[in-house]
Amino acid sequence: MTSRTELVRQAIKFQSPERIPVVYWNCDQTDGDVMLYHLGINRTDNDATVNEWGYRLETLDDGTMGHPTSAHLPDWTAVDDFSPPDLAEEERMAAAPAFFDECEDRYRLASYDLSGFTVFTLLRGYENSMTDFLIEPERSGRLMDMICDFECAQMDIAARHGFHGIHFADDWGTQSGLMISPGLWRELFKPRYKKQFAHAHSLGLDVWFHCCGNFIEIVEDFNEIGVDVLNISQPNVMDIDEVGRRLKGKQAFMMPISYQTVSIQGSVEEIHAEAERLFRLLATPQGGFIGYVEEYSSMGMSQENYRACGEAWARLSCG
Repeated sequence: MTSRTELVRQAIKFQSPERIPVVYWNCDQTDGDVMLYHLGINRTDNDATVNEWGYRLETLDDGTMGHPTSAHLPDWTAVDDFSPPDLAEEERMAAAPAFFDECEDRYRLASYDLSGFTVFTLLRGYENSMTDFLIEPERSGRLMDMICDFECAQMDIAARHGFHGIHFADDWGTQSGLMISPGLWRELFKPRYKKQFAHAHSLGLDVWFHCCGNFIEIVEDFNEIGVDVLNISQPNVMDIDEVGRRLKGKQAFMMPISYQTVSIQGSVEEIHAEAERLFRLLATPQGGFIGYVEEYSSMGMSQENYRACGEAWARLSCG
């Protein structure tokens, strides 16, 4: 009998898995084939989460990770004296033994939760970040490289402890397009990602990359530089037909049923139909597709619709 880890790997590598792997992201993870371990170190301060990098996410509503209310490093004087967090491997991995026991034969995915340029924006503030690389290229480059190098050091820890993959979460799209021009992204960020992804692969880790928004202008770039599993987090704002024409059979995808539209407001039948549409456009008989389920009662998702999302993926097969 195929282990759930092997099932996921077969889907990623187009090796004909016997069924579609499914990820339950923020609850009920043991109902799925992948278990998520959070690498970040956070502490709670009143109604805020304070990350080890120092930025604060204020809890303004239930069920979300919180919102940044101010930049942690609003001026460059503070950045010049700034250092990365302590690797603190013992603390970072303290929950790993119990996590591995719960995993059983499931795929073990270590996650940064937030990574790369998203961390940069939380440190500098979004408005500053949109101009930093043009106005202060040396300083902003040093800060971005500091973040990337720290993430690579975390990868080393994850690999030593027996994880199978590393999960990046770095949003590049708005509802309608990229935050910056494709040319600038390719000049400034693509080489940094490529270096990180190559390091992950040298450690035997699969690369999973989450991106919100409409990033179709650079979707092929992620495939080119080594993303193994691409999570198009908002399929409702992407031209999935076009993504399929470009990357079907070349790129493995992890796909949700839109938690802005169908999974929130749709019927069970519409949820099943949307799962079938995404699968038809992006999967192949050999694999390349992982279903994604996230509980979003905070956005109005009913329990019936939450269950329907899991059922929708379970109804499909690769053959």
